[in-house]
Amino acid sequence: MERFSNKVVIVTGAGSGIGAASARRFAEEGAHVVLVGRTREKLNNTFATLKAGDHLVVVADVSQREDVEALAEQVQQQYGHADVLLNNAGVTTSGKIHQASDEDWKKVMSTDLDGVFYCTRAFMPLLLKSRGNVINISSVSGLGGDWGMSIYNAAKGAITNFTRSLAMDYGKDGVRVNAICPGLTITDMTEDMKQNAQLMAKFNERIALGRAGEAEEIAAAIAFLASDDARYITGVNLPVDGGITASNGQPPQA
Repeated sequence: MERFSNKVVIVTGAGSGIGAASARRFAEEGAHVVLVGRTREKLNNTFATLKAGDHLVVVADVSQREDVEALAEQVQQQYGHADVLLNNAGVTTSGKIHQASDEDWKKVMSTDLDGVFYCTRAFMPLLLKSRGNVINISSVSGLGGDWGMSIYNAAKGAITNFTRSLAMDYGKDGVRVNAICPGLTITDMTEDMKQNAQLMAKFNERIALGRAGEAEEIAAAIAFLASDDARYITGVNLPVDGGITASNGQPPQA
């Protein structure tokens, strides 16, 4: 199945985790994938795992407007069009707000929120021409609160509603905008959590399917929303979380 044959897909944060898994999935389905990230070595590692095709590696920091504008120009020159923008790049921080520094706030907001704004603004002209679509990576942390993660919650909560508003603004122009809201997913960012057996047991107790997700499972949902199979879906923030948001928050009683 090649739902993205000859389509150009931009993946930010493509060096690892959900971004790398998504790049592989899009390439498997025939896309020309533009791998974007801050570290060339990581991007090259992902590139080496892709199905052969006309792919592109671009070192860029999505928190920097100039980098993003140069990225969009490079894609325009290389391919002449863009069909899917996956805003995946993200970072996190933890701790209570009275212990947070200005740098903690700026670090998360500049990548998780500013980066989505810069990329969406820069690529929208190309997406309007192709009647393409945007997939934002929000989080279950953008649908409800977490203890000790108020800055991350603020950024992802903003992405959740930004997605809805963009869908309204561009739907009649033929551009769909959706978001994926992963639950706990095993990636480089969560490797320390995976090694904490007590913490994982708490998560598994709360997750309906009883386990954390894999990056490839998130990528499968991303590919669906980006494809024509989802052509009547826009403005959705789709939890891909093993059922954790199905709960009202109370612990098991039996």
